[in-house]
Amino acid sequence: MPESTLTTPGSTLTARALLLDMDGTIVNSDAVVERCWREWALEHGLDPVETLKVVHGRQGHMTMAHLLPDRPMEQNHTENAVMLARETADMEGVVPVAGAPAFMAALAELPHALVTSADAALARARMEAAGLPMPAVRVTAESVGASKPDPEGFLKGAAELGVDPADCVAFEDSEAGIAAARAAGMRVVGVGPRAGRLGPDLHVEDLTSLELTVSGAGVRLRVRTP
Repeated sequence: MPESTLTTPGSTLTARALLLDMDGTIVNSDAVVERCWREWALEHGLDPVETLKVVHGRQGHMTMAHLLPDRPMEQNHTENAVMLARETADMEGVVPVAGAPAFMAALAELPHALVTSADAALARARMEAAGLPMPAVRVTAESVGASKPDPEGFLKGAAELGVDPADCVAFEDSEAGIAAARAAGMRVVGVGPRAGRLGPDLHVEDLTSLELTVSGAGVRLRVRTP
């Protein structure tokens, strides 16, 4: 579907539950991600620009496996633990995506879950730094055996909410995340510039562009008219 049809004011989706990625979707952590992964790339003799093209959306050990395919996975897991600790200690520049505070407040009574490739400590730290409430249901790196683009996280989130995946809408910003949501059988709202090129069902530059109407039957998502 052409991107121009996805951002048309008045375009809508309906759902019974929302599943939310964190980084790049409701929390803008790009400054930290780029800072930490640029350092990692240089430490390993890799091009930081090319490295940053693949880090978004997936767990760190999977990014490492992609960039260093001949390295044992055990080493990737060990190094990822160090990377997670480094990112958790660095909250400089972590802010909410525009419109995220109002968005989270609007869906407080609606079934929703956080589905993130961050571990629990990093998710808590970034949500707190961004001033956003942590959903009661959250699927973090420790909760799954496979990273996005595998659909396990989204399927687990839907199951914990008791909602069929077909009745869920996922919010994502990355290629790996959108692929995971699609594989789970969910429709997708793409948030931000990365998502616009990836064919989501609905695309918004940030969450100020999205209007939520919550009812007993679920939620209606509508692209705001300027």
